Amino acid sequence: MATTPTRPERFEPPPIKGSRFIASVAPVVDEASARVFVHQLREQMPDASHHCWALRLATPALERAVDDGEPGGSAGRPILSAIVGRDVVDVCVVVTRYFGGTKLGVGGLVRAYGGAAAAVLDRTPTVPRVQTEPWVVTLGYEDGPAVERALQRLGIPNGEVEYGQQILYRLTVPVADGDAVAQALGDATAGRATLHRPR
Repeated sequence: MATTPTRPERFEPPPIKGSRFIASVAPVVDEASARVFVHQLREQMPDASHHCWALRLATPALERAVDDGEPGGSAGRPILSAIVGRDVVDVCVVVTRYFGGTKLGVGGLVRAYGGAAAAVLDRTPTVPRVQTEPWVVTLGYEDGPAVERALQRLGIPNGEVEYGQQILYRLTVPVADGDAVAQALGDATAGRATLHRPR
């Protein structure tokens, strides 16, 4: 089962022929948030030689590998291979290199980048990824308290709530629990709540 990181992590294995490889992990929700993470690392370590990275998202499925000036396929792909091998999703891994003066060759770079990525991922706490879907629930004010109680009992976060002529909840619901949640909201409102679910 795929897992996702619970928090950022950083690890620096021993230098290889004078070069430092600093691996950083962050949970991300899309490519834009991954690029923000890479940019932050560039600002934190502006004198580094390379910031090579890989991204893997579950929904929509996306894999990206960036060599950042290293020989093609010698950095980003090994980082991505470490991610895929551990079945981690919604993650960005950046390996920052400080060049130590000795060239490692493509094989040496593959081992160094892949090894640093594997090492930091092995130290990163993860949880099983639960597939979710967005819901919009519309209901009258008289049903608000009952729906609040039902969501709390089901462990579904309230999400974004809009108050207009009616109350509108934007929920994130685990796909596996969809039918049970729909039944509970129907029961709580005597069928008055309107559910919009992706299909």
